[in-house]
Amino acid sequence: MTWLKSAVAATAVVALFAGVAPAQAADGKLVVGFSQIGSESGWRAAETKTAKAEADKRGIDLKISDAQQKQENQIKAVRSFVAQGVDAIFIAPVVATGWDSVLKEAKEAKIPVVLLDRQIDTKDNSLYMTAVTSDTVHEGRVAGEWLAKKTGGKCAVVELQGTVGSSPAINRKKGFDEIVAKNPGMKIVRTQSGDFTRAKGKEVMESFIKAENGGKGICAVYAHNDDMAVGAIQAIKEAGLKPGSDILVVSIDGVPDIFKAMAEGTANATVELTPNMAGPAYDALIAYKKTGTLPAKWIQTESALFTPETAKAEYERRKDAY
Repeated sequence: MTWLKSAVAATAVVALFAGVAPAQAADGKLVVGFSQIGSESGWRAAETKTAKAEADKRGIDLKISDAQQKQENQIKAVRSFVAQGVDAIFIAPVVATGWDSVLKEAKEAKIPVVLLDRQIDTKDNSLYMTAVTSDTVHEGRVAGEWLAKKTGGKCAVVELQGTVGSSPAINRKKGFDEIVAKNPGMKIVRTQSGDFTRAKGKEVMESFIKAENGGKGICAVYAHNDDMAVGAIQAIKEAGLKPGSDILVVSIDGVPDIFKAMAEGTANATVELTPNMAGPAYDALIAYKKTGTLPAKWIQTESALFTPETAKAEYERRKDAY
């Protein structure tokens, strides 16, 4: 009966969004409200910058609300967007849970919601139209596979997790843990949240180094994002060790500073997360407005592994985009 439930759910979603004709801007532009997490990292700032640029390309009036990494601020922003009668609401959810109530309000107002770069935990998938994200479990696997190959499957790893309760932190850990489980010689000896920030990544890495014989008991640091990795690199240097050789550094995002670090020999690998989540989301929204066709429930962006061989070129290519 699973197929029947899916069919009923799909019919309900179509019914929800059918005939939606929310008010547009005076100049006829689509108006999109975007509840952004904040600017905790270089990648996050790039996502916001790209969202603005991609909106301008398509003639969309984008209204951005900075939540300063607080869910309560995002919920307030969504309610404000509903009151304004925007054409759609984009959300980069700071955590995965606690969204059902406010999203029901958007649903009742017949305003489609699109999730960007992160998923939510809900039993009612009709609360959002689509999610534009990477496969964050896959990102963790790619990072783990690189490290397993690099070390011959023997490595004591310290892990800098992202924001507690966020879908990237949960999934990037899950994917990496899958690879560790397949390699008996690999072990995560310390794990703690660095909250996706450079400063917190440095602080937590300092504590890891002290706890592991001045860093001598650490083979590698796996950071859930590049900014925490850059903070960890600083901590490793200040401890008198060489990041990239004494302690390997692998992370996720693909921001310019990690390519600079790789070119300098202080980082070893990153898994790219494109900051252009809004572009595919706008295209899906525009297509829906024109034809009434709902997009796929998940629009997946690509991920790729980068190592020092192409670091200089990648840094030059990305430095002005972030």
